[in-house]
Amino acid sequence: MRYRSVKWMKSHIRSTLNQIIWYDSSNIADYEIFFLHRGAPCDVRRISASEITGVFRGCFSFKDSDGTEKTIPYHRVLLIKNRVKGEVLFEKRP
Repeated sequence: MRYRSVKWMKSHIRSTLNQIIWYDSSNIADYEIFFLHRGAPCDVRRISASEITGVFRGCFSFKDSDGTEKTIPYHRVLLIKNRVKGEVLFEKRP
């Protein structure tokens, strides 16, 4: 049962990111992704969806401020939200 919920979570994150990028691209900067990032304050990093460079089967990638491309696996995603509307699209349960 646990495997199915993890599989659903990963596909839900992927489909949510694809929805933002492909169907709401005019407002892409309104969306934020929070993920576990060791070394960041409180071990959480926030990026704008406009920084995403690719959405893949088990991860997404983005360009860091120094220009390097980073890959983040979906199990590290904590929250996806629309910052303008305050709408939470995905929130990882503790």
